[in-house]
Amino acid sequence: MAFRFRVVPEKTNFDFFRAQWLTFGGSMMLTVVAIVAWMVMGLNFGIDFRGGTTIRTEAVEPVDVGAYREALSGLEVGDVAITEVFDPSFADNQHVAQIRIAPLDGQESVTEDTILAVEQRLKEIAPSITFPSVESVGPKVSGELIWKAVIAMVAASFCIMLYIWLRFEWQYALGGIIALIHDIFITIGIFAIFQIKFDLTIVAALLTILGYSINDTVVVFDRLRENLQKYKAMPLKDVMNLSVNETLSRTIMTSGTTLIALGAMLVLGGDVIRGFTFAIFMGVILGTYSSVFVAKNLVLFIGLDRGDKPKKSDKSEFANVDA
Repeated sequence: MAFRFRVVPEKTNFDFFRAQWLTFGGSMMLTVVAIVAWMVMGLNFGIDFRGGTTIRTEAVEPVDVGAYREALSGLEVGDVAITEVFDPSFADNQHVAQIRIAPLDGQESVTEDTILAVEQRLKEIAPSITFPSVESVGPKVSGELIWKAVIAMVAASFCIMLYIWLRFEWQYALGGIIALIHDIFITIGIFAIFQIKFDLTIVAALLTILGYSINDTVVVFDRLRENLQKYKAMPLKDVMNLSVNETLSRTIMTSGTTLIALGAMLVLGGDVIRGFTFAIFMGVILGTYSSVFVAKNLVLFIGLDRGDKPKKSDKSEFANVDA
């Protein structure tokens, strides 16, 4: 007899509405906190959105942020932010820093002469220093990127809502889209609270979260629709509980294996993709949670029209058909 490992029992009977004041109510409260944090603290926009130049350096010598800053103090540049980058994958003699330089007032971007002068000053501090990447973005381009990112998020959300509306009913569409907004806003709130760099790769991660989260929600909704046809006399809340329990094994296995891969990328992938991976990692957790505790609760609150269910009768559906 073959051994089959099960993370979740084949049949479960959890009551997902038992503590909805804590699960659903807590989610709504976290969403509000995330929005407030976003508005008050703002996001730590990367070079894609702020404009300026980011220089990545690597050297054998340890990074001395104070010495780097002093070397650049005499140059005519805007605000300078220097941060040392740490990563478990770096070698013992690999010391990495990231230098962000804002253009002077009235300038569109940092000039090539200024970048060369910065590199020359840094070579005097660390002779082995190299510059693997230099990225420059003008303020006009960065402003356009912000609007395009917003438009992409809104357009994706609208298309998803339209798809669910056509596939199911408007109550499902509204519940699903609010659950997606819950996932996105809390993820953005985490980035605002911890001031994690927010750039175009994070926008790509948020769009990925939209697709992943709605996929899990649609699985639950599809089972709910089937069970509503099978159990016409069962209360809506009980049908929802049954539907989530029947898809729980699939939900946990899919999310679990995805998180294992994302966890490996988060630890070993390096600092370049860490923000992107972290955003998707949090999005998968939030998307799974919202599929189980948020989306169906919203549909229950809105209510479904079950008035088309047939009355109980012993007659066949063909009884009134003329021969």
